[in-house]
Amino acid sequence: MPGQAATAPIASQPWPKDAWYVAASADELTDRPLARTICGQPMVFFRGAEGQVVALEDFCPHRGAPLSLGFVRDGELVCGYHGLVMGCAGRATAMPGQRVEKFAAIRRLAVLERYGFLWVWPGDAETADPARLHHLEWAESPEWAYGGGYYHIDCDYRLMIDNLMDLTHETYVHSSSIGQKEIDEAPVETLVTGEEVITRRFMDGIEAPPFWKMALRGAGLPDEQPVDRWQICRFTLPSHVLIEVGVAIAGKGGYQAEDRWKASSIVVDFITPETETSHHYFWGMARRFAVADKDLTDTIRSGQGTIFGEDLEMLERQQANLLRYPERRLMKLNIDAGGVRSRLMIHRAIAAEREPEPEAV
Repeated sequence: MPGQAATAPIASQPWPKDAWYVAASADELTDRPLARTICGQPMVFFRGAEGQVVALEDFCPHRGAPLSLGFVRDGELVCGYHGLVMGCAGRATAMPGQRVEKFAAIRRLAVLERYGFLWVWPGDAETADPARLHHLEWAESPEWAYGGGYYHIDCDYRLMIDNLMDLTHETYVHSSSIGQKEIDEAPVETLVTGEEVITRRFMDGIEAPPFWKMALRGAGLPDEQPVDRWQICRFTLPSHVLIEVGVAIAGKGGYQAEDRWKASSIVVDFITPETETSHHYFWGMARRFAVADKDLTDTIRSGQGTIFGEDLEMLERQQANLLRYPERRLMKLNIDAGGVRSRLMIHRAIAAEREPEPEAV
């Protein structure tokens, strides 16, 4: 009818596109192109002549070969199939014995290098806003040390968010490292503050589990005394979970204790969708104790890698089950509130991107 907005059918989209996702750690990008599929889009990353990061769609306009199978020369990307040269703007600049100035351009994506990571904006590059990238104090402060790694995981990225926003599973999946029965017994609180979903629990006067005994020793604190432990999970769009974790000698103030009485850290979880059933998982730990101890950084990284490897197996098998039985409805309990609220925030972000613009009358 005249005057009504047109409403076109919208394809399924399981992730926000107008957002910054971690594409790689900065040290992954060497002198060769790096291929990565993000939010269903094959991309290729390389460095231009000035050392700047460039992200293009991984598609050669000549014959459709993946540009990531080529090489970088003088800050441009050379296709490994027939030698077509692609410039940083996504346009062909040369090809042996051929004129290529009329070749159609390929898509260039907005990309940033910050905090030791490469961040890509899968949506329209013209709308990419660097101010929407979260500030990460621990990544640029000498008062923090960081060590981390990467896993490719064959499951829906939202299953990982569920996992991280409900740490009850630690008692069972990670029983030999960070799990303990007190996690089950401590009440969990879930709240939404602005653009953040928070779940948190505090456990006072307990024995530290093995991983945290190691951390106490690394902080120069006794590991046999009772401790106060905390877990504060913070989800932010599009799919980041940062978890404040730590232990303090019991009776010294718990989460609010002075640094000299505690081992305090942030578990870093950057979860980047690849396909509807796979994602890139960039994990690590930033800590505020013994920051100059590189051996401790390596020890914590190794321990974390083992812990997250246990999650990997559980999540991939969970995904396989969900695909096998798509008609089954899953139960929701109070401990699932953080994941449910996070998914709702993701859903609303996707819906906002889908909102059709009114047709001119």
